[in-house]
Amino acid sequence: MPQLQAIRSWIEERLPALIAEHEVPALSLAIGIGEETLLFSTGVLHRGTGLTADTDSVFQIGSVTKVFTATLALQLVDDGLLDLDARVRDVLPEFRVADAEASQAVTVRQLLSHTAGFEGDVFVDTGSGDDNLERYVRILADTPQLFAPGEMFSYNNAGFSTLGRIVEVLRGAPYDRVLRERLLTPLGLRHAAVDADEAIVLRTAVGHLRGDSGELEPTRVWSMERSGSPAGSRLAMSAADLLAFGRMHLGAGFAADGARILSPESVAAMRDPQVRLPDIDQGAAWGLGWELFERDWRVVVGHDGNTIGQSACLRLLPDEQVAVAALANGGAPHPVFAAIVDEVLREVTGIRPRSAPEPAGPAPADADRFTGRYASSTAITTITRDDDGRVWLDREPHGVVAELGDLPYRTELVGWRPDVLIPVTPEGGVRQPVAFLGDDGSGRVTHLHTGRADRRMDP
Repeated sequence: MPQLQAIRSWIEERLPALIAEHEVPALSLAIGIGEETLLFSTGVLHRGTGLTADTDSVFQIGSVTKVFTATLALQLVDDGLLDLDARVRDVLPEFRVADAEASQAVTVRQLLSHTAGFEGDVFVDTGSGDDNLERYVRILADTPQLFAPGEMFSYNNAGFSTLGRIVEVLRGAPYDRVLRERLLTPLGLRHAAVDADEAIVLRTAVGHLRGDSGELEPTRVWSMERSGSPAGSRLAMSAADLLAFGRMHLGAGFAADGARILSPESVAAMRDPQVRLPDIDQGAAWGLGWELFERDWRVVVGHDGNTIGQSACLRLLPDEQVAVAALANGGAPHPVFAAIVDEVLREVTGIRPRSAPEPAGPAPADADRFTGRYASSTAITTITRDDDGRVWLDREPHGVVAELGDLPYRTELVGWRPDVLIPVTPEGGVRQPVAFLGDDGSGRVTHLHTGRADRRMDP
């Protein structure tokens, strides 16, 4: 296919410099256009051993796992076992968060679309036994509510672990077993691992983080806690296997061998917008598990993932039957992923490359309503304004993200869009816009939003 040949030429000519610029140890890539496939890999899976990557190499896919979990939930809908608009407590009577009213109201649909409203970054290790998700759901009882269920979007890992428990209860088996029996095996994913025990017998990537010397070093911990599995703490696979999963969604729910995995109605429902996102240079909306991006009046479906020094990207262009799966094990790979996706979309459809957000002027004169402290379970963010009228963001990580090496971050914020400021100093090669939402009745905003809604701490 001429398009794939042109993309291969671009990969050979341009990708090495991008990988070097962003210090990516290894990258594996699978691109599908119709029935044609391009596979590519480069680099080393472990800088200590020098083991090279090949196209069968296995990387963690991080939060792309959420689309697998959502697919398992929609299989339950297909089988008549689950109603998306049922309350979570109809399936899990023990489910509760700190807000009693919200505990009664949260629905399965809200879990799938990240609109349940409770704090989503609850990274607690509840053990390696098959009861890990049962125990995890019970520890959510003290989790604060950030906003009323359904009010807005806020990325929620804990919601997907709760969905994993729903899958367990309705299938009568541990999540990992259901995942393998209902998705990995029927899809023929031979280079996929649900945990380290399975990964060790495959050609598996190790994540890389910056050490005290400033150099990228292999991580000593390969994966996070089992209770995070439905949200993306452990699942690993090759780029080709991730592409096969994406193609099932492009193919109306059929696997490559013709096996029915998901109904066409459920495939479509997962791509149906459930909530619009703030204008923060991410997706335009969220479906049931999928993030929905708008590019030149087209919808691109996808999800990204990050674990301990590993990253993943999956993008689908349904009308053209295009899928891109990219995996990496350190550095700052997301700009590399974005360049690959941009080139594929340009070559196939003429969609223009996405422009990175750039500062558009000083912070607005009324930015004092943004100042204050905002809290999440992983960081405290402070917004201040100095005597010269400049606005500053200071973020101090705490909890598990601090333990994993996240560093304090300080940057000036300047104007970009109405009620959205942009950092002057990129973080990880990316300028992530910061939205300010809500009104506390005195003219101050209630939430700082970067994909997660952090609630104002000040009275």
